[in-house]
Amino acid sequence: MSFQIILGSASMARRQLLKEMGYEFSLMTADIDERSIRKEKPEELADAIISRLKSRGQLEESTEEKLLITADTVVVSKGMIREKPSSKEEARDFIKGYSGSQAAVVGSVLVTNLKTGKRKGGWERAEVYFHDIPDEVIDTLVEEAITLNVAGGLTLENPLILRFVEAVIGTGDAVMGLPKALTERLIQEAL
Repeated sequence: MSFQIILGSASMARRQLLKEMGYEFSLMTADIDERSIRKEKPEELADAIISRLKSRGQLEESTEEKLLITADTVVVSKGMIREKPSSKEEARDFIKGYSGSQAAVVGSVLVTNLKTGKRKGGWERAEVYFHDIPDEVIDTLVEEAITLNVAGGLTLENPLILRFVEAVIGTGDAVMGLPKALTERLIQEAL
């Protein structure tokens, strides 16, 4: 079956993971404050992107099915949700909190068939256990602007932090924001 994929995310990690899955895709982001909708309905992110596609005339009838993939990731550490840090100080606090401890990562994926309206969603959880992270490593990580652009302030694939990861329970791709097996299953279910 022939279909197009639109990835509704600006995440470099999600782009890489979808490429690794063998898919070609286009990008579209919602340009909305995800924090403001997180506690309501995850479908609102997809709806915002669908609205943008309609306003641009990109949802015209076609014989080919189009799938919109949206995803969200939150980190939970010491009972607190850790979204994208709002400042370098908050990023530093987040990372210090992981030192010698652990964090849970919950990633959700929603696949919307733009032709039929069918939606399939799911989530996956992984846990990351950390060795003690030295202050100088935390300082270096915080100075990298990436810490302000990712949930929890850390990217697992960063070589600087990787050596302080004791164990990952679950899949690395779930931690990176797009669980491959879950996403593949949802794509097939949405078709």
